[in-house]
Amino acid sequence: MVLVIGSGVGGAIIGMELAKANIPVTIIEKGPFCHVKDSYKYYDSDKIDDNLDLSKTVCVGGSSVVAAGNGVRLLEEELAKYDVDISKELDEVEELIGVHQMDDSHFGKGTKKFIEAAKSIGLQVSKMPKFIREEDCVKCGNCAWGCPNDAKWSSQDFIKIAIENGAKLIDNIEVTEIIHEKNSVKGVNIKNSDGSTKIIESDTIILSAGAIDSAIILQNSGIKAGEKLFVDPFVTVGGIIKDINYNREVTMNALVVGGNFVLAPHYSTILNENIDDNSVKKGDILSIMVKIPDDNNGKIVDGEVIKENTIKDVRFIAEGAATAGAILVKAGVDPTTIVSTHLRGAHPGGTAPIGDIVDENLETKYKGLFVSDASVIPEAPGAPPILAILALSKRLSKYLIKKQK
Repeated sequence: MVLVIGSGVGGAIIGMELAKANIPVTIIEKGPFCHVKDSYKYYDSDKIDDNLDLSKTVCVGGSSVVAAGNGVRLLEEELAKYDVDISKELDEVEELIGVHQMDDSHFGKGTKKFIEAAKSIGLQVSKMPKFIREEDCVKCGNCAWGCPNDAKWSSQDFIKIAIENGAKLIDNIEVTEIIHEKNSVKGVNIKNSDGSTKIIESDTIILSAGAIDSAIILQNSGIKAGEKLFVDPFVTVGGIIKDINYNREVTMNALVVGGNFVLAPHYSTILNENIDDNSVKKGDILSIMVKIPDDNNGKIVDGEVIKENTIKDVRFIAEGAATAGAILVKAGVDPTTIVSTHLRGAHPGGTAPIGDIVDENLETKYKGLFVSDASVIPEAPGAPPILAILALSKRLSKYLIKKQK
């Protein structure tokens, strides 16, 4: 039996592919199997320091259930340097989850203003590739809270297919440690909700618990992971245009790529809290996310995430925020109302990088123990790595199926 630890982007596709190949597989998930529309209830925020928050959801499907649906193709060249070719797998997963640019009918007034204003000041703008189905999308603006209509792909889709093909899912169970003997894995230690512990045996384990939790489990198991953490920092900058109603649009449906930052229209309720005017409604805000690529200078120590903001981070954020401000003003935002959120983090990774903790087949020093999630990405992408993680896991599933057969 193959054990898959985690049901997010990395683990779900492996569970599905192995089950479809008639290989016995059990998927263990720390959180519950909730409906996608209720996934916002399972947000868990890691406070990295006073200025940086990192939010994720702990439930079946992981953070994919609250992702914005962005299917950006990236990391091909970077991974090729480690003898990892994911080009074919990227093609396969793009088709599998239906990545495309959305129809013009799903571009609202706020996104159109972003596109027009950015172009007018000489910026290159493109439509964001999405894995959202127009026929199911009601343009409610709830992408990051769990789609009420299941209009976008999430890892839950693959988990359901895995179960239909014979996979077993155990939810609400936390894996704390990998059991190994003579450099080969033997199973995992799990902690039940009542605090009791138990060992589940297996000689093939795929760890896909996410960059933070996977690193902690590896550390508990005698592997020195968690020392090259990246967390792409971002802020959301916005201001008032009465009744723009951007908060009801498909979020991040357009993209500007700068030299040191990326910009995309994005609404955050924090902006309303930061505007000193109680009469301002959610529908009165037009806002832009400013995201920058990170350095691998964070680490995880005793279960805690340690990450410092560098001078480079501050400079790149300031540069991106200034550009976002220029776009907002050109779009008609009252410049006296422009505010920003505090610094937050997205897309953590790098804690078990290829070439260091895992080899080109994503196997650790313990035979039979593989890692396949954002942990293995050696360089910060500065953009959502969902497609790259899916491609890496798709590639690993082929390798495992060949070995099992």
